[in-house]
Amino acid sequence: MAQVKLIDIAHGRSGDKGNKSNVGIIARHPDVYSFLKETLTADVVKEHMKHICKGEVERYEMANIDALNFVLNDSLGGGGTVSLKLDAQGKTHAATLLRMDIDVPDELLEKVTR
Repeated sequence: MAQVKLIDIAHGRSGDKGNKSNVGIIARHPDVYSFLKETLTADVVKEHMKHICKGEVERYEMANIDALNFVLNDSLGGGGTVSLKLDAQGKTHAATLLRMDIDVPDELLEKVTR
């Protein structure tokens, strides 16, 4: 088991919908997706993003593309046109989540580093 950054096993993309941001996490390998489904829960994401997300975190599975989508409610200070935040559209939220440390089995790391 190795501790790595989430970015070592996944890609990410984020954006906004009103006062919510969404973060898509895409596994770099199908086996990593299975691992992420077990490990990367809404509660884990909420804890990591608690300085940004003031509301609940919802998780949606997108198995057809080996991805998880997280909706971070109340994370944009009211939304793009009224927010005083520097990142009013949540474009950096994926990068923030991808910096999270995660314990990953060695055999999965081998699959994404080949």
